[in-house]
Amino acid sequence: MKPSACPMSGCRKTWTSHREASACLAIIISLAAFLSSPVDAAPVAVRLSEGVTHGFLLVRSLTGETLGQGEMTQVVKEGELVESRLVFRFKDGSLHDEKVAFSQQDVFTMIRYHLVQQGPSFPEQVDVSVDRGTGDYKVRSKLGGDAPERILTGKFVLPKDVYNGMLVTMLLNLPKGASDTVHLLAFTPGPEIIKLDLRLMGERTVQVGDLSRTARHYAFKPDMGTIRKFIGKVIGKLPANFHYDCWVLADEVPSFVQFEGPLQLMGPILRIELVSPRLSTNPEAEPTPSPER
Repeated sequence: MKPSACPMSGCRKTWTSHREASACLAIIISLAAFLSSPVDAAPVAVRLSEGVTHGFLLVRSLTGETLGQGEMTQVVKEGELVESRLVFRFKDGSLHDEKVAFSQQDVFTMIRYHLVQQGPSFPEQVDVSVDRGTGDYKVRSKLGGDAPERILTGKFVLPKDVYNGMLVTMLLNLPKGASDTVHLLAFTPGPEIIKLDLRLMGERTVQVGDLSRTARHYAFKPDMGTIRKFIGKVIGKLPANFHYDCWVLADEVPSFVQFEGPLQLMGPILRIELVSPRLSTNPEAEPTPSPER
């Protein structure tokens, strides 16, 4: 597979595209304490192959305040293994660092996953990893204050349709107008498989400069019965219609537009959107050119 390229002069992409946020959504749910549910979905077929990407995002509150910035990089290794990394750095010093490696031979398959969330923006400090090849998983978690750190390790067989860190990629590969069901790996504290509906909710007009385009609105809806049964007893009530929202451009080649939801289950609802690099307007801020070699 050839890496994605800029349509002008064959240069590689240096701006945001439909792949930039591929990794930014399963983080929302992947560490929440869900119960398991039957695994009855099939792997998502590859319609649009992933490639080389380097993009940037902003994290805002629902009132528009900028809370942090994100950077996403993605490369294709030998053997067509795709490695993605998404890093959010918050103004309060918090860090969200998520890595996912997956294959895309006919269907998408998650191979490795690693997530670190730390700092005041996250109610729980976590470091979790899982590897399909070895079956190993490791969970380190700590609540605020002087609570002791919890460490859990073991073996787990991952189903083929588990997509932590890949939910936007799954949306972009759905047939036009389709919904689907996938699964995520969660920890309760041991690993469990949960069902998640990727449900098409409708369409909305978005602006691209002076142009109007159409975006599809999807809701990520977990099984509310199992959530209320377990989580409700531990951390209080959740909204009756608990879900996460994501919008993607409804073009022949779709593109991520915006996401709204928490990065941890009981955290604040955030808005994640694309941002493009801009040249500095301050000449004094220009970097010193590197000497020619």
